[in-house]
Amino acid sequence: MTERKPPGTSWETWIDAQIRVAREQGAFDNLPGAGKPLPNLDDPDWWVKQLVQREQISILPPSLELLRKVEKELAAIEKLHDEVTVRRRVAALNVEIAKVNATVMEGPPTRLSTLDVDKVVERWRRTRPANSRELSGLTASLERGSTKF
Repeated sequence: MTERKPPGTSWETWIDAQIRVAREQGAFDNLPGAGKPLPNLDDPDWWVKQLVQREQISILPPSLELLRKVEKELAAIEKLHDEVTVRRRVAALNVEIAKVNATVMEGPPTRLSTLDVDKVVERWRRTRPANSRELSGLTASLERGSTKF
């Protein structure tokens, strides 16, 4: 509805006419949530909470956001298939940890030190199923050029 309000017409009359025309054209048919009560009417900040959830906005201080990121990344690392990728991702995490440890001034202090890459890789190896170890050994031997299986 980009048309301008005609002169001499009240705003209420003009808006009511636009709503009536839209209703007749079916613009309000089959809308999601039709006939259902509005959610969260008792919470005045419902729209902010939905925005934060929908847009995945973080409102945590940088040190706590880093803790959350390290936890997610360590969980994701356990599902990786090769050691090179594990080492690369841990190294990237260590860069972020060092950066936050060196620069954060607001919020709680970080209690996180850089990760020991070898310990993370060892943990990754322990969580791998036996057939994955065999496959990673096979992949490593193929990368070295070995034809023995």
